[in-house]
Amino acid sequence: MSQASPARACGIDFGTSNSTVGWHRPGVESLIALEDGKITLPSVVFFNIEERRPVYGRLALHEYLEGYEGRLMRSLKSLLGSKLIKHDTSVLGTALPFKDLLGMFIGELKKRAEANAGRAFDEVVLGRPVHFVDDDQAADQEAEDTLAEVAKKIGFKEVSFQYEPIAAAFDYESNIQGEELVLIVDIGGGTSDFSLVRLAPERHMLDDRQQDILATGGVHIGGTDFDKQLSLQGVMPLFGYGSRMKSGAFMPTSHHMNLATWHTINSVYSQKSQLALGSMRYDIEDTDGIDRLFKLIEQRAGHWLAMEVEETKIELTHNDRRLVDLKRVEPGLSVELSRALFEESIDNLLERVRGSVSELLTKAGVGVAQVDTVFFTGGSSGIPALRQSVAAMLPNARHVEGNIFGSIGSGLAIEARKRYG
Repeated sequence: MSQASPARACGIDFGTSNSTVGWHRPGVESLIALEDGKITLPSVVFFNIEERRPVYGRLALHEYLEGYEGRLMRSLKSLLGSKLIKHDTSVLGTALPFKDLLGMFIGELKKRAEANAGRAFDEVVLGRPVHFVDDDQAADQEAEDTLAEVAKKIGFKEVSFQYEPIAAAFDYESNIQGEELVLIVDIGGGTSDFSLVRLAPERHMLDDRQQDILATGGVHIGGTDFDKQLSLQGVMPLFGYGSRMKSGAFMPTSHHMNLATWHTINSVYSQKSQLALGSMRYDIEDTDGIDRLFKLIEQRAGHWLAMEVEETKIELTHNDRRLVDLKRVEPGLSVELSRALFEESIDNLLERVRGSVSELLTKAGVGVAQVDTVFFTGGSSGIPALRQSVAAMLPNARHVEGNIFGSIGSGLAIEARKRYG
């Protein structure tokens, strides 16, 4: 195929928080608009009970926040590699397999991309994290196989994969002037992925780049994990987290853990969960927190609270403090969260991220002084403590910020052209 012709295939970055679709066309931005002219589609589905239909992306979040009755589902990618993927969930009164839920969302990506491109896509390169599952190769392969199965079921005839940080590397390479040894730091909603890659403009469109990829690695930590820790440390104590039982023991934490984790929030609303909480209430010394928890559950406000926490995390990348207004649960209730508290809550996670980067450099046999550039991408890569943590490990490297939501999709578009023409 001529370099002056559009590619046949697309690349899809199915993200934990946001998704993009890339299509390589000479002289044109490769990312396709997916919603209201924007290149990202938030990875969210809302099943609107009143109108008995699914809605996606920003519209899904809008309808949920406007108070439409229904079920909001987010962090769909986190299902891959989890035990939930083999089960069903109740949606609009019927059982829906989680695999079909993934198919609905990825099918919507395909449909919107094709509508804007004015053509069908039969081949796709899907991005994948370096590890869907940490330290379990069989489960990791099963997650990839599940994603391939879903993609074929919605109409793709040819499906292949590329590591997300490698895709980001190829996007960065399209704009450099000389050879660089680059550490790609991709911090997404669900995973932190790293690649050490030798890049150069003259190698940009070569088919075989294996010798340029010195090492890949990653850890199953991402933006949703940072949200969870901020929620547990800063918000959940108002709802009984850390309360003492009359026996002196701490209140069991499973309900708070589920509320702080996007894909388990709905489990707190089950009758079994509420009965367990109800029987526990009589054994708690100070019932204020658990009573607020009941109000939160009664309003089904778990996703709303999770969004407030996420918004706070984003705000704390620019500011030192944010006041979270919780009057929806109780008049006059609020909590001020600080960047210092956030950084303290995620310190153990950042230590694991640093450990993964060190392991990567060791595996590649590369010293810290040899790395020319650290390229940050992914929606959670803007967290100051995370950047400082990684930057301190590589003091001689220059730091470059990619399109935090678009680098991977653009790189997958480049890869799709190489593989399928």
